[in-house]
Amino acid sequence: MTKSSNLPYLAVAAVAGVLFGAGLYISGMVDPLKVLRFLDLAAIPRGGWDPSLAFVMVPAVVVMFVAVRLGRRRGRPVFDTAFHEPEFNRIDTPLVAGAALFGIGWGMSGICPGPAISLLAFWPHALPIYLLALFIGSYGGSLVVPSGRVRRLAAAR
Repeated sequence: MTKSSNLPYLAVAAVAGVLFGAGLYISGMVDPLKVLRFLDLAAIPRGGWDPSLAFVMVPAVVVMFVAVRLGRRRGRPVFDTAFHEPEFNRIDTPLVAGAALFGIGWGMSGICPGPAISLLAFWPHALPIYLLALFIGSYGGSLVVPSGRVRRLAAAR
């Protein structure tokens, strides 16, 4: 049986997605202005900085840290045959460049790809521009950075 036809696997994925989306909405991370106010460290002296998203991110990191530690004690996940670790686990130029571009885009728009999915329900006026830039950037990245078998061979050298 494949994962795509495994009902418990799909149910857990759906519940996790709904929980994640609800968390994004409740925390305000779907509001680009709230995110931009968090990222605007220059506003600290004049009292305009909004640190509230740190109260979302820090507990998320703690929960993920605990989940990874508990998961490593298990032989395999409950609804899958194995844990899926990242294929590439070293810091290289494509990783740093991609992280920098992601950060610049997030800082300019206040929208991250996860919350962007949640924003589809509200369709703010800037969302089409963001989605266009996201798709162009994703496509452009696939042209610049080799993927799949080609990248695995390049990493092995």
